[in-house]
Amino acid sequence: MKEYKVTDWLPTTKKEMEMRGWDELDVILFSGDAYVDHPSFGAAVIGRLLEAQGLRVAIVPQPNWRDDLRDFKKLGKPRLFFGISAGCMDSMVNKYTANKRLRSEDAYTPDGRHDMRPEYPSIVYAEILKSLFPDVPIILGGIEASLRRVTHYDYWQDKVRKSILCDSKADLLIYGMGEKPITELCEKLLQQVNQNMPITIPKDIPQTAYLVNKNEIPASNSDKEDVALASHEDCLKDKKKQAHNFRLIEEESNKYEASRILQHVGNKVVVVNSPYPPMSQAELDHSFDLPYTRLPHPKYKDKRIPAFDMIKFSVNIHRGCFGGCAFCTISAHQGKFIVSRSKESIINEVKKVVDMPDFKGYLSDLGGPSANMYMMSGENKDMCSKCKRPSCIHPKVCPNLNTDHRPLLDIYHSVDAIPGIKKSFIGSGIRYDLLQYKSKNDKVNKSTEEYTRELIAKHVSGRLKVAPEHTSDKVLNLMRKPSFSQFYDFKNTFDRINRELNLKQQIIPYFISSHPGCSEEDMAELAVLTKKLDFHLEQVQDFTPTPMTVSTEAWYTGYNPYTLEPVFSAKSPMDKLRQRMFFFWYKPEERRNITNELNRIGRSDLINKLYGGGGRNNR
Repeated sequence: MKEYKVTDWLPTTKKEMEMRGWDELDVILFSGDAYVDHPSFGAAVIGRLLEAQGLRVAIVPQPNWRDDLRDFKKLGKPRLFFGISAGCMDSMVNKYTANKRLRSEDAYTPDGRHDMRPEYPSIVYAEILKSLFPDVPIILGGIEASLRRVTHYDYWQDKVRKSILCDSKADLLIYGMGEKPITELCEKLLQQVNQNMPITIPKDIPQTAYLVNKNEIPASNSDKEDVALASHEDCLKDKKKQAHNFRLIEEESNKYEASRILQHVGNKVVVVNSPYPPMSQAELDHSFDLPYTRLPHPKYKDKRIPAFDMIKFSVNIHRGCFGGCAFCTISAHQGKFIVSRSKESIINEVKKVVDMPDFKGYLSDLGGPSANMYMMSGENKDMCSKCKRPSCIHPKVCPNLNTDHRPLLDIYHSVDAIPGIKKSFIGSGIRYDLLQYKSKNDKVNKSTEEYTRELIAKHVSGRLKVAPEHTSDKVLNLMRKPSFSQFYDFKNTFDRINRELNLKQQIIPYFISSHPGCSEEDMAELAVLTKKLDFHLEQVQDFTPTPMTVSTEAWYTGYNPYTLEPVFSAKSPMDKLRQRMFFFWYKPEERRNITNELNRIGRSDLINKLYGGGGRNNR
């Protein structure tokens, strides 16, 4: 294990700048998260990327916004800009549960403390920096800003909010994964500085958004016609317009070649430039191969950062997800097109993990947003370039999709052969519908069977987490998830392979209550079905509306954004509680409430199915 010194991290203080011999910075990044120098932490990635461009970069993690603002002043003015990210999660999702209760800990903060970041850090930090340094540009990035780039519903305030550009007064917003836009931005700003020109933020960089006066919209540099959304004011008046807006946004975000998006708000216009094409493998490798220490900054010595503990011995092998789940923001932020790292890049990172002093030989995860999508893409790229489906596997697997698991099996075999690796586990989610899919290619089908067997035999740490999410096909269709019958099929396969190998592993299914379209009756039937499967559910959650998902728009507006048909959602705390209790039919304290509720909704026939025979299964 290499012995690191403090200058192996990007500087966080004036003293650390001076240790590097720097008296001025090009870019200062403010982050709502603790500084962990690891490729899973966005501020570290952007900082290392700019460092590789030859820029002098510092990170100010979790600045104190309540005192004399010394954290915002201590490094002075950067030559180019201030960059702001609220962190790896939306700050409100990170802080509150679906019931708007404070979470037990902040996973991205030392010792899980709750008081180290404000709500909506993107806005709070930007307002402070604008007041202190009004002439320095502010660039927003990260998932909180990315998913709030246009009019959006905010669950925690229960209101429709304008683009975050309006509230933050930021000069530019980078949405999605920021490596390519931040690189181009810095190149253009450096040209201006080197020519002694005043800094002007470019308006033509893909994957960026900005605010202009409505009579000053720049000409598009694309031959595609702009997509005009309903204005913010129209969305406030008409929920159908807000729902339809989402469809337009999602369709554009799922295209290879998208149009620019415009939305009027007051006398301004939010301009959202079309995204870059997916990164190349070499570009993704470059991002992961930067000289990360893979460790928290030394300032956190002897403090626990929960999110770091979770990913400390894990390796991410690809980016993007073509699942298109209605409640998930991964494709909205990372894109639906898979970009996979090279085998060499993955192996090199695994070797770094092996060299860590407290590594005991077990990789906690060798995965991605969905663990078994590595190297998968459309066979005919022309078909992909014309497609705007939000999912490549719902309602059915696209026949153009290459579902070959052999490249992934090769990664598993190569990693497991590295000296020091005892076992590599797959901790991120598996798409079992890909494992049920029958291709027209027999070799691909054989690879799927081999992958399924190897996954279960060698890469499960006793419990395999999968996410059927519900049992009702009506609800699953709204979720863009496969029929529950596919879960039955996969569980049968899982149980059979366990019997053959004399293993005693478990499947741990994830379920969601109160999702749009879900009724109490659906939850009652879920209870009956999961009882038949002998599940006593632990991994459950209430649906949480988060910005820029089809589920959130359906929940808030009451309409399916794609059909504009009405959709029921449980919204009151009482209605949500009534749905959630069915997860816990096996708890004695819930039996009376569930029995009363089944009588109330006219489904007393389910009482005997849950509690017949004297409640022998009620443990």
